[in-house]
Amino acid sequence: MSAPAATHRPDAAHNAVAAPAAHDAAPGELLVHDPYDDRVIGAVPRSTPEDLDRLLARARSGFAAARELTRYDRHGILERTASLLRARADEAAALIVREAGKTIRQARKEVRRAVTTLSLSAEAARSNAGEVIPFDAFEGSGNRRGWFTREPLGIVVAITPYNDALNLVAHKLGPAVAAGNSVILKPSPLTPLTARFLVGLLIEAGMPPEIVTVVHGDRELAQALVSAREVRLVSFTGGFTTGEAIARGAGLKRLAMELGGNAPVIVFADADIPAAVEACVSGAFWAAGQNCVGAQRILVQREVHEEFRAAFVARTRALIAGDPSDEVTDVGPMISRAAAERAERLVDDAVAAGAAVLTGHRRDGSVYWPTVVEGVPFSCALWCDEAFAPIAVLSAFDTEDEAVAQADEIEYALHAGVFTSDLSRALRVSERIEAGGVMINDSSDYRVDSMPFGGAKYGSMGREGVRFAFEEMTQPKVVCIST
Repeated sequence: MSAPAATHRPDAAHNAVAAPAAHDAAPGELLVHDPYDDRVIGAVPRSTPEDLDRLLARARSGFAAARELTRYDRHGILERTASLLRARADEAAALIVREAGKTIRQARKEVRRAVTTLSLSAEAARSNAGEVIPFDAFEGSGNRRGWFTREPLGIVVAITPYNDALNLVAHKLGPAVAAGNSVILKPSPLTPLTARFLVGLLIEAGMPPEIVTVVHGDRELAQALVSAREVRLVSFTGGFTTGEAIARGAGLKRLAMELGGNAPVIVFADADIPAAVEACVSGAFWAAGQNCVGAQRILVQREVHEEFRAAFVARTRALIAGDPSDEVTDVGPMISRAAAERAERLVDDAVAAGAAVLTGHRRDGSVYWPTVVEGVPFSCALWCDEAFAPIAVLSAFDTEDEAVAQADEIEYALHAGVFTSDLSRALRVSERIEAGGVMINDSSDYRVDSMPFGGAKYGSMGREGVRFAFEEMTQPKVVCIST
């Protein structure tokens, strides 16, 4: 069984996370590590639940400051932030590589997407203001005129993950600032520096600093924030266990959650197989598989299964894994050694249950090689749960009904992919699959930042995508004039 080539930084040990930390964390400090070699690259202050009153007071002040800004002001701040980020794109990309472990090419793309997210948010501040209400269209209301506006909610708590450390923060802050809210931002403790970088750009662009308060801490801090009565919305991207804990503790407030997925991709016999292979390789292994819409379960019609399987495995073996700062690297490290070890265990457990590894299943510290597995029993965690790792599971099917049934087995769904040259089938299957989005002749991981983005079935709660997040973060106010 062959594996893709590896690249390593000359100054790093062969074991990618063997380098010792430079120092222990000081009291009240959270250290930030490079996921590739585990070196300390920075530190941020740590908050605790005892800081809640102070944080809420600052957010209260931030909301008052936000209410003083016109839509024109908010639009200008966000557009200038987009321009600043575009000008400092190389700096931002390098920080993502060091802090999140994305490859440099992937990090550059994330920066470009974040620029787009901020520009879309700027436009939302100016255009999504409300609508005229035709009161005179109803009996007895002919003498009334009016409208509704979209008004800010107040204090928003935003909790973001590590896998898109810049753009997912932009997806929280952009719409919130556009809407006139204040934000308490709690980024992943694994990637706080990128979040702070973006907030710094917002302030440089003219945002009053108290509008966004960045905090770092553990689960107890998060629980204190989401349960605070003054908080009007919790916007969370992360795992189901944390999402359930937030829902239990939040009380009467809005919740917007994106809780992950286990994306199926269906490849029918009439598909363009080379194009499907290329899209699925990218979809499965982008960002080392740490992608909530990544192609995890690839279902291939039996007539073309062998052809797809051979090409997919060959293409996977050609990927270069290792140093994310190297331009030739395709797959960087996972966010930590522990995450890579979890991926390794998922495959070990599947193999023990009868699955076969076709390529990969090799770990070097936090680097887990792109792995393809087949014959995974449907009862295995690798089939049922979100792997969030560079692992693709191949499975053969015979009929359309069987493919849809396999795709829909999981109780939660973000995206799915369908490859076919039959338009009628594409539309029929896209209607039958239960998912937040169905990508036809593309991998499940395709997304643009303006589209509604969220899950179906269990855990579905709200939508991201700038316009839709903006509406989640505002409330209508009706003004009716009797003349």
